[in-house]
Amino acid sequence: MKAICWYSCGDASAVASKIALKKYKCRIIYCDTGSEHEDNKRFLTDCEKWLDQKIEIHKNEKYIDIWDVFKKTRYLVGIHGARCTTELKKSVRNKIQDLDAVQVFGFTVEEIDRAERFKKNNPEVKSYFPLIENDLNKADCHAIIQNANIQIPQMYKLGYRNNNCIGCPKGQSGYWNKIRNDFPDIFLKMAELERELNVAINKTYAGDGQRKRIFLDELPEDMGDYPKEPDISCGLSCGVIINDL
Repeated sequence: MKAICWYSCGDASAVASKIALKKYKCRIIYCDTGSEHEDNKRFLTDCEKWLDQKIEIHKNEKYIDIWDVFKKTRYLVGIHGARCTTELKKSVRNKIQDLDAVQVFGFTVEEIDRAERFKKNNPEVKSYFPLIENDLNKADCHAIIQNANIQIPQMYKLGYRNNNCIGCPKGQSGYWNKIRNDFPDIFLKMAELERELNVAINKTYAGDGQRKRIFLDELPEDMGDYPKEPDISCGLSCGVIINDL
């Protein structure tokens, strides 16, 4: 049976693709957002060698990167999610996906709830979650990649839990204070864009407990705790396995 592996330049999606290749004839597809760390190009090339297969790169030609999406749509993030994810990943996936093929996603065991929600919201998709099936978590995926003598992506080395675009609008206060330290130009760019669109993506609570939005240029440098904040989801979630792969 044929399958499509949705590769994201994260190590979880790479391991999911490796497992799926043992079971299916796969296309491995990467949706390029134009806003990820430069090191992802190196990681993708290393993964192609490990998987022994070319990774297809697809892009929404209407937009250069996430900033182009924000500018053209005048929208950052809301109750329906982030516009960048919709335009640069979901719309690309919808054009490419073959509903007759199995769709392979890199959700880990920490993301079982996300996988269940995906199946519920996309009943037409023949979804396969090889990491959950093999009881693999994010740490396992890191170990598998390192065991294959592949350096993990730079964003992981910098302490980020996901290898998403640099400056994700779904990030909370701790995440944005880390971006302020690691990528000050990106922090400033988003702060200026918030003011231009009159939209604040972070929130704080007043003395009366009422929630209010806070702009990045007002964000206290000690606000938030990134390690304790929820993972930023941007997609459509060992020992024996390590030795086998």
